[in-house]
Amino acid sequence: MRSRRLAPYWLSAPALLVYAAFLFVPMGAIVLISFQHFEFYGGIQPGFTLKNYAEVFGDGYYWEIFGRTFWIALVVTAACAILGTFEAIVLNRMANPWKGLFLMIVLGPLLISVVVRTLGWALLFGSTGLVNKGLALLGIEPVQFMYANIGVIVALTHVLVPFVVISVWASLQRIDPAVERAAVSLGAGRAAVLRRVIVPLAMPGILSGSVIVFALAASAFATPAIIGGRRLKVIATAAYDEFLNTLNWPLGASLAVLLLIVNIVVLQASNRMMERRYKAVFNEGGP
Repeated sequence: MRSRRLAPYWLSAPALLVYAAFLFVPMGAIVLISFQHFEFYGGIQPGFTLKNYAEVFGDGYYWEIFGRTFWIALVVTAACAILGTFEAIVLNRMANPWKGLFLMIVLGPLLISVVVRTLGWALLFGSTGLVNKGLALLGIEPVQFMYANIGVIVALTHVLVPFVVISVWASLQRIDPAVERAAVSLGAGRAAVLRRVIVPLAMPGILSGSVIVFALAASAFATPAIIGGRRLKVIATAAYDEFLNTLNWPLGASLAVLLLIVNIVVLQASNRMMERRYKAVFNEGGP
């Protein structure tokens, strides 16, 4: 009996060892480095200090970087949630073989390297790129996409919207079609069915996909580095500069740790929201 109770732990032990070796140990090293002292000529010095975190919180430059990072992440999350939800609804209503074909089109960007996709957007966003040439033909002034927030937001939305589509589509697959037909039979229009039936029932998928998008957008490096350039810094590019350019590993580690903490807080908050929603649905007997 005892061995039977311990069987799940023994079976999960290999996966836990892999996590410990490739996730927990490196993250623990980053946390320890963030509390060490750095000298320009002496490098990392042993000891314990909160100087790096004090420097981040006391410098308006880093506050601007954090604000820009999370503002971009929030806008990208909202855009992906809206676009991904409607894409998933349309995809769910398609018949075979069109459903499988368009699902592959939606998931196609995930099969290409994020660097390649971002370089493609850089070519489109340039001053002589296809986007501004099209705007010029329409008599519209060129838009500064490169080295600007709008360019990073558009590129990240294209990269991350498939995650919302997958999550929402999985939620829609579990909805009984009879629920929608019952709402129509009771006199609800298409807009009312979408707003009061489909979206509430798909909300777990929307929230889970939005959490994934927020975490990936807040920690994105390749897209902000290519589209935003050196002038438009986010936390990931700032940490990269501290690690590899100034070699101030403790300061770069403190930026990485703070980014991780914010992502964990957002993840926990979203989990609480989903738990409350499930409890409300269970207690009330409906969405």
